[in-house]
Amino acid sequence: MKINTAKQAMLQGKPAFGFGLGLGSPIVAELLSTSGADFLLLDRQHGSWGDDSTIAALTAMHAGTAIPMARVARNDYTLIGRLLDEGVMGIVVPMVHTAEDAKAAADACRLPPVGTRSWGWGRARVYGGDYANWINEQLFVAVQIESAQAVENAEAILSTPGVDGCWTGPSDLALSMGIHPSEMFQRDEHARAIERVLQACRNTGKIPGFAGSSPQHGVELAKQGFQFLTAGGDSGFVLGGAAAAVKMFEGLR
Repeated sequence: MKINTAKQAMLQGKPAFGFGLGLGSPIVAELLSTSGADFLLLDRQHGSWGDDSTIAALTAMHAGTAIPMARVARNDYTLIGRLLDEGVMGIVVPMVHTAEDAKAAADACRLPPVGTRSWGWGRARVYGGDYANWINEQLFVAVQIESAQAVENAEAILSTPGVDGCWTGPSDLALSMGIHPSEMFQRDEHARAIERVLQACRNTGKIPGFAGSSPQHGVELAKQGFQFLTAGGDSGFVLGGAAAAVKMFEGLR
C-alpha cells in the first residue's frame, strides 16, 4: 500500500506544499521529487508534456518522496483515467464551474462502486497487486474553482461526494471577472471572491487549495488557511536562479 502522505497531512489540518512541473523534463521531475516537497504537480493543461514524457517523469519521480500528482488537460473521463493508470495519486481538474462538472470529475477518478473509473491500469502496477484495494481512499481529487460562476457555485461544487478539495486558479478567475491578471491582487472584488472559496471549503469540510506563484506566496497562503499549495514551479526556479546570477554580474562587464 502506498500512503498519500500529502493528503494525510492535509486531512490533519496541515498544509502540503508542492511544486509545479511544466518544462516537460523527467530529469527535473526526478530532481524535485527528492527536494523535500510534499508533492509535485505535473501540468498536462499548460505544461510541455506529451504522453511518453509524462510516463518518464512519473517513473523518475518514483525515486523521491514527493507524491506524484497531475493537472489533467480538461475534465475528460478518458484523460483522467489515463493519468491514474500511469500512477498519479492526485488529480487536479481545471475549469469546474458547476456541481455537475464536479460530479463528472469525481466519478472518473474512483473505481466502482464509488465512481465510474474503468478497471485496468498501466504503470500503476508498480504500486503492487493490492493497488485497487486502497487507491480510492488514498487518491486526492481537487477541482479548480477559477471562474465567477464557480465562485457562485462553490459550496455545491465542494459538497460533491468524491471531491476532496479545490485548487483556486486566481488568473482565470480574474479574467472571468473582467480583471487583467497583472492587477488581480490589487482588486478588492478578487480578494472577496477568493475568501468566498475559502469559506465554502470551511462550510463543507473540504481542503482549500491555491495556485501559489512562489515559496513566499505559498507561506502567505498557508497563513490565510489554504492547505493544498503549489509554491512555484520548475520554470520559475530556473528563471529566478538565472536572474539572480545575472544580477551578480552587474557592474563587472
